[in-house]
Amino acid sequence: MTEQQLTLPDTQDLLDQIRFESDEGKIWLDEQRMLLIHSAVMGLLRNELIQTMGIERAKGFLMRFGYHTGWRDAELAKKVRPDMTHEEAFMVGPQLHAIKGMVKVKPISLEFDVDTGHFHGAFDWFNSHEVETHLASFGQSDIPVCWTLIGYASGFSTYYMNRQIIFRETQCAGSGASHCHIEGRPAEDWDDADELEKYLLPDPMIEELLALQNEVSALKDQFRNPEVEEDLLFNSVGHSAAFKNVCHLIRKASKSKVSVLLQGETGVGKEIVAKGLHSSSDRAEQAFVAVNCACIPPDLIEAELFGVEKGAYTGATQSREGKFERAHLGTIFLDEVIELTPRAQASLLRVLQESELERVGDSRTRRIDVRVVAAANEDLEVAVQEGRFRADLFYRLNVYPVHIPPLRNRTEDIPLLTDHFLKKYCALYNKKTAGVTDKAMQALMQYKWPGNIRELENMIERGVILTENNHSIGLTSFFPSLSEPSHPLNIINGKGFLSEERNEQDKQPLNDVDELLVDNFSLEQLEQQLIDKAMQQANGNVSKAARKLGLTRPALAYRLKKMQEN
Repeated sequence: MTEQQLTLPDTQDLLDQIRFESDEGKIWLDEQRMLLIHSAVMGLLRNELIQTMGIERAKGFLMRFGYHTGWRDAELAKKVRPDMTHEEAFMVGPQLHAIKGMVKVKPISLEFDVDTGHFHGAFDWFNSHEVETHLASFGQSDIPVCWTLIGYASGFSTYYMNRQIIFRETQCAGSGASHCHIEGRPAEDWDDADELEKYLLPDPMIEELLALQNEVSALKDQFRNPEVEEDLLFNSVGHSAAFKNVCHLIRKASKSKVSVLLQGETGVGKEIVAKGLHSSSDRAEQAFVAVNCACIPPDLIEAELFGVEKGAYTGATQSREGKFERAHLGTIFLDEVIELTPRAQASLLRVLQESELERVGDSRTRRIDVRVVAAANEDLEVAVQEGRFRADLFYRLNVYPVHIPPLRNRTEDIPLLTDHFLKKYCALYNKKTAGVTDKAMQALMQYKWPGNIRELENMIERGVILTENNHSIGLTSFFPSLSEPSHPLNIINGKGFLSEERNEQDKQPLNDVDELLVDNFSLEQLEQQLIDKAMQQANGNVSKAARKLGLTRPALAYRLKKMQEN
């Protein structure tokens, strides 16, 4: 797209997306719930962020807030104006800025090409709500102050272009200019790209808060009443013989410093077992730190586990301790340990053998005293044979292996677990049920539970939500697992509810598709015929026809317009 005189398109298609449901206390923009909030109150929030976090952190927080808002609105743009390569589709962002009362936008120039990634845009802003609130609280600023709005423009354009686009404010009414002016380019086209992008990255304060959270959890554990609290393992998991054997092994291990390897399918409760080991050991008053290795990007896993020194890599703006140091004198639980990178495996082996570690970017050795509990849901010995896991680390972890049986091998625990989760979610949702029907319990006992206890918990939560107060939870209220189509829990009727018998219509194969795919078949012609037929059945009502076709009204209107042009 080349630079040209720009005008904003009509906003009616965007206004049509706004719906007020005052009886329900909801406002909708398409499928997203919206809020009407006083601008002055947003100003109070801004002031508090600046006063408690400092201006740099507050700026980053508000830019990220705006960035995600712009990203959501770009998703809406794709639905309302499907031709994403067209200038009118891009203008959804500037127009929603105005519709939401944030700022008046005047486009100056815009040139972009989604296919090549080329982008350059310039816009003037008037009546910025951030300028008004900032001037009212702090007076004229030495720096631009439209942080949320800049984040919005960057987030919207990044989603739209499928590459990182950064906007910056080159003049701001909050700094004395007559109006604000912004320019947007791909991140790499800015000389200070790293400086601009850092505001969109997670703030190191998050790590500080997580560390404090772990400390608070540890302190809460210290003040538990031992007279009323039952054994963690038995209370949380079950009473079957298979699991009693696990409890016996864990109690034995808790009296020593041995590293423990927990093995079992996903959802069997490995973290609960690890917490039980910690709480029954002499380390119970110290920290318990749980880490899911699969959730940490490979290039950050060493820094997360072993800490990082300031300047070790781009973005390491300060030194910070890793998970192992936080767990000093306590227990660290490494779930999905097979996901560790080779370097991280070598560092873990050193911790186990020498009780010492080095932070990333540091040469100083630190002594550490941590009990390691590792977990895997696949056979680590097979992973060793396939070269995906270090043999010496496996043998070091496998000193004390504990296999946690799947739920299908201890079905006698299901009634106890069901009762436990019913109490939990009835309290959470402030409900009272009459338990589970006999037929539903029979189905729960017969089910193979590929997701184990986690799947059972999710199913019970759904049952509590769907069941009225003082009613029994029936078979049709449980969440269906799709892994076993023949199981009664899987049978779903046409309205999305569970039923005991399949709809006869659902059994019929879709042979019509084969009949359509013949020589000279035209998908465009078929689409036109479907649209014509839907419009006939809807007597020309575009909204009703759109519902028949499973489209939004703007999407169908766009197709009808194209058909008329052709």
